[in-house]
Amino acid sequence: SQVRHATFVPRERRPYQFTQLVQLSDGSTYTVRTTMPTALWKSSKDSRNHIMWQPTEKSLRNVELDEAGKLAAFRERFGRGWDLEAKKVEGEEEVTATATVVEAEKSDDPFDSLVDLISGFAANDPNAKLSGLTAKEQEKKDK
Repeated sequence: SQVRHATFVPRERRPYQFTQLVQLSDGSTYTVRTTMPTALWKSSKDSRNHIMWQPTEKSLRNVELDEAGKLAAFRERFGRGWDLEAKKVEGEEEVTATATVVEAEKSDDPFDSLVDLISGFAANDPNAKLSGLTAKEQEKKDK
């Protein structure tokens, strides 16, 4: 009996490249060849509005740009204690001096870190095995 197999059609080794128009944040455009089929690509961050490319631009100095609102949500939940630099406001010197005294008192606290707190709790736990006995040996000892 006669058998006819499918004819092998080799694929191209390089993917098809589309012509794409890239629009920068300032409105300027240029054309590129890419594998992405989108005809127009609008860039939100590019060399025109990024601090790395424009280090002297004062409008780009705002490091707390909160486009998605995640920073505001974090501050609402946890406060401003995690901020790197607190801006000085008039009358804040007194508050800062009080905060320095409170921090000095905190440094004297034996439970300053979480590890110290956990290890201190385990050392004071009466149920903790201090003798190194197995569970069966401890059970016999408790009887």
